Amino acid sequence: MRARRLAQAVDRGILPAFTALAIAYLMVPIVVMIAFSFNDPVGKFNFVWHEFSLDAWANPLARPGLAVALGNSILVAVIATLASTVLGTLIALALTRYAFRARSATNLFIFIPMATPEIVLGASLLTLFVASASLEPFKSLIPEGIFYPLGLRTIVIAHIMFNISFVVVTVRARIQGFDRHLEEAAADLGANEWTTFWRVTFPLIFPGILAGGLLAFSLSIDDFVVTNFTSGTTNTFPVWIWGTIRNNLPPQVNVIGTVIFIIPVALIAISSFLGRRRAMEALAPRRVTE
Repeated sequence: MRARRLAQAVDRGILPAFTALAIAYLMVPIVVMIAFSFNDPVGKFNFVWHEFSLDAWANPLARPGLAVALGNSILVAVIATLASTVLGTLIALALTRYAFRARSATNLFIFIPMATPEIVLGASLLTLFVASASLEPFKSLIPEGIFYPLGLRTIVIAHIMFNISFVVVTVRARIQGFDRHLEEAAADLGANEWTTFWRVTFPLIFPGILAGGLLAFSLSIDDFVVTNFTSGTTNTFPVWIWGTIRNNLPPQVNVIGTVIFIIPVALIAISSFLGRRRAMEALAPRRVTE
């Protein structure tokens, strides 16, 4: 009996301990980033703790070019997220609900950007964008300057391309568990297809669309490899960090990283709190009735 109880105690303790270690392992870099955002470094590099300071938080965009690079990253991420979310949602609906000849091939092509190494993807996109400027047979089909020179437009096109795959996979997982009888009931009650989509389908698949959009935004604002190949002389936040780390690493980088981390966490916490509150409010009348 003692051996059995000991085994049960070990089983009960192993999983929580392993979970705590995994979370700690994931949080250590984030904690270091937040801590060094309050550091007053000696010299140019923010690698060694010197003393507590709020100077970086007081002037988070003080470094030359940082504000422009951050603005470019946010602009690219917003545009790429909106476009990839719309296109990815429509593709997910088509792949889930309709049977057509190229369905299997489309499924394969959707997974190719996810499976391709980023450095290969970036090099291929660079070849496409640069070569498109000299393709004589296609000059009448491609508007002049749409791909070349490299800049914000080519970055946005590249980000939309690889984000679509992640949105399709995320939204498709939500749609596959969707009960089609709800749409049939709405149609029986006189709703047309447009009304059924906005009143029934869209609210039910919206969590999947939101998850896909948030994933696309995080991938876009964080991407370096593909962006570095397709940006030309345009700087985004990751590219700016890569360029400045050769000469210095200011604490402002840690400040902006901390803000980018805190905002999504705060939004998720608020969303979870509101969801629990609504659930409790929905259960309250039942408890009173009982």
